[in-house]
Amino acid sequence: MHTQSETAVEAAFLNVQNAAKYMGISVNTLYVWRHRRQGPPSFRMGPGGRVMYRRDLLDAWLSEQQQADSRSNPALNPLNNAPRQRERRRAA
Repeated sequence: MHTQSETAVEAAFLNVQNAAKYMGISVNTLYVWRHRRQGPPSFRMGPGGRVMYRRDLLDAWLSEQQQADSRSNPALNPLNNAPRQRERRRAA
């Protein structure tokens, strides 16, 4: 049976499999991102050096990704900007 403190730790930290499931992506994608130093921040924990993710940092990273996407952030959508007039070229 889990104690309350063990449950809190499990809720705060996710292994690769649980982080992938939480984000709705494959485990392989997380490994590739980690290898390329992309994706959410991760770290090694414990004597075995298991790769772990903090749930709060996963949430923050996902939020950053959403804000950087023009479909989710109207301020970045190029269709919301007024058209710019072209500069006329001068004859040489």
